[in-house]
Amino acid sequence: MRDHPHDADALQPEVWTGRATNRAQWLPALAGAACMALGIELAVDSAWTSGVAPLVMSVVGCIAAGLLVLFGTLAFVHVDLKLDRECVEVRCGHMGVPRRRIPLDQVAGAEFAPMVTPRHWGGWGYRWRPEKGTAVVVRRGEGVVLRLWDGHTFTITVDNAESAVTAIRDRLRSIAPGTAR
Repeated sequence: MRDHPHDADALQPEVWTGRATNRAQWLPALAGAACMALGIELAVDSAWTSGVAPLVMSVVGCIAAGLLVLFGTLAFVHVDLKLDRECVEVRCGHMGVPRRRIPLDQVAGAEFAPMVTPRHWGGWGYRWRPEKGTAVVVRRGEGVVLRLWDGHTFTITVDNAESAVTAIRDRLRSIAPGTAR
């Protein structure tokens, strides 16, 4: 018969993962795709008689605006949080960009935030506010607030945030501040 593990690290999974999704972001992404389609349609089937310059400006403007809206919204359809023995990693969207990796020796503590809203941060996405810190907000709801040793905070909306905070606190107990692992 095996002994039961006595240290807290053995009780935690090797890697904790969490995610938050905002399906409403698909609507602006569709608008961006429609804007790109309009630009392509203008380029292919142009009946403009007022010259080439207005046509080129319209095509380039539609395609550029469409790409910005499309990729800007798809980057924040969801956020993934991964906690392992060395760091907390946050990845946004399907490509994982923007991405932030915070070593655990830089984390002073973690707190549960029962309600994080885009309104408090100025919208969806990767946000920075001087009085609040930095955040990745993809939807309204619970989140994790990381307090860093440099005095900054980093907030992430994620499902099951209380479990994430517990896992982070358990990992932090075994790390001295400012030490590399």
